[in-house]
Parts: sequence; structure tokens; C-alpha cells
Amino acid sequence: MSPVAERRRLSPEARRAQLERATLEVVAAVGYAAAGADAIAAAAGVSKGLLWHYYDDLDALMAAAARRGLAELVGEVASAVELEAPVPALLRGAIHRAARLPRTHPDHLRAIRQIVSGLRHADGSPVLDEAEYAGLQTAQQALFARGQAEGDVRPDLDAGMLAATYQAAVDGMVDRLLRHPELDPGPVAELTATVLLDGLARDAHTG
Repeated sequence: MSPVAERRRLSPEARRAQLERATLEVVAAVGYAAAGADAIAAAAGVSKGLLWHYYDDLDALMAAAARRGLAELVGEVASAVELEAPVPALLRGAIHRAARLPRTHPDHLRAIRQIVSGLRHADGSPVLDEAEYAGLQTAQQALFARGQAEGDVRPDLDAGMLAATYQAAVDGMVDRLLRHPELDPGPVAELTATVLLDGLARDAHTG
């Protein structure tokens, strides 16, 4: 198939996915600072001009790539758990799946972290900040609220704060496993789950 035919075959969403995944690959391979438009276009097998058909500039492409990467990682974790399970069991399963991400998706993780760290507004403030987690934290807050309603999570704790604490703990666990690939993710995940859930489960609190 010719490049022109291939270009016509992809829908706009499929093309954006291709370009954003290529961006993550390039950033993971050469680093954020060296990931230019030429390298990204080459990795995607398209002309550089095609990038600007979909994105205003390289910063916009980088931001979109990081957002897609994050969404895909969240989807990986969500697909591995039973969403209707009791909340403690669901969280334990999610923690264990997240702990495997440094082995199954190391390039995604490294690229996302580099983009988040490097992409800045003119005043130096980050383009990608805590607002990127808003949807995820809302869903997690609802999950903790369900656990409270079902009697599995202590009702005296703020569900929003529980969601923020949970996300911070999981992020810290994933970062540690990414920096230390020699660690076995299973025991690390179990320790993280135990620390979190023993402080949240009603039975553990009340005895």
C-alpha cells in the first residue's frame, strides 16, 4: 500500500493515536529534550507536515501523547479487575496490576514522566498538572464512597482524601519499581495493598 493510500485509510482518531504513540516511543528512546518533530514523523512513517494537520505545535502533540499514554495505562489496570467486586478486593487487584506496569509498559511510563516534567508554559508552570488526574480521582472517590456505603471502608474518613492518598501511594510504588527493576512487583504490591487496606477496612479498624 502506498503512503498516500495508508494516509487516507486511517480515520482522524486512528491517525492521532498513531502519532501520539510514536511520540511516546521517541521520547522513551531518546529523551524529551531530543524528541523532535522529524524523529516523531519518521517513527510514525509520515511526513512532518502531517503532524501540524492534527496539532498546533510540538508542545500540543507532546501533551496529547502524555494524556493518551496515561489513559491507556489506566485502562490496562481497569481491564484486569472486577469492577463490581467488593472495594477492598478491587483495590488489591488494581494495585497488583499497577505494580506490573513497569515491566509491561516501561516505555510508556518513562515517556509520560519525561513529558510531564519537561513540558512547561512560558512562565515555567507545568502544562500537565494535577488537573490531569481529575477524572481518575473522581472515579476513585466514588469507589471509596461505595466501599463506605457497603460497610467495607471506614465511614469516618473523607472519600476524596482516601482517593488522593491511594493514588499517591500507587504512583510512589510504580515509580520505585520503575527505578528498581530488580524488585519483584508481587511482594511490593502486596505490601502497598496491606498498608493501604489495613488502614481502610472497617474490620481492621474496629477489631
